[in-house]
Amino acid sequence: MTQTDGQALEALIARIALRDRDAFSKLYDMTAPKLLSVTFRVLKDRAQAEDVMQDAFIKVWNKSDQYRVTGHSPMTWLITIARNTAIDRLRARKPEQDIEDVDFQLAASGPSPEQSAIAASEAGRIIACLDELQPDRREAVTGAYLDGHSYKELADRFGIPLNTMRTWLRRGLQSLRECLSR
Repeated sequence: MTQTDGQALEALIARIALRDRDAFSKLYDMTAPKLLSVTFRVLKDRAQAEDVMQDAFIKVWNKSDQYRVTGHSPMTWLITIARNTAIDRLRARKPEQDIEDVDFQLAASGPSPEQSAIAASEAGRIIACLDELQPDRREAVTGAYLDGHSYKELADRFGIPLNTMRTWLRRGLQSLRECLSR
């Protein structure tokens, strides 16, 4: 938006504060497509987005005299109103299903004995494959993928360049994949 567009919007908002319907119509024509896209991104439903956009314009009509207080550019102010109105609508949505329509199944918390046995077997395979890696490579792979360290943190810890760490991790994962496929 150019400076003149912003100035034009400010002038329209000032006229709307004086209850100028022509100014409101012009503001709507200039900004409705953008505000509709904002509400649609939040709600993911075109009909609701259009409805919320209308609610947002009602708020603009009612709060136009408060525009200068915010200190925002006119488009930022309008987008904020539309986005907040859409978020309010999203929060007010009722669950799509009634509680009677939901099929509840009681399940034990935690894995079944069979699932536990399979998980233990897979964990053993993964540990055996990790043991095939060089110690520093194994520590780098577990640091990145199990402990959540960044590549940069690991490169600093091992005193190597970042690209070298990326190579270590890529090759380590390739070795693990090959080992697990045997």
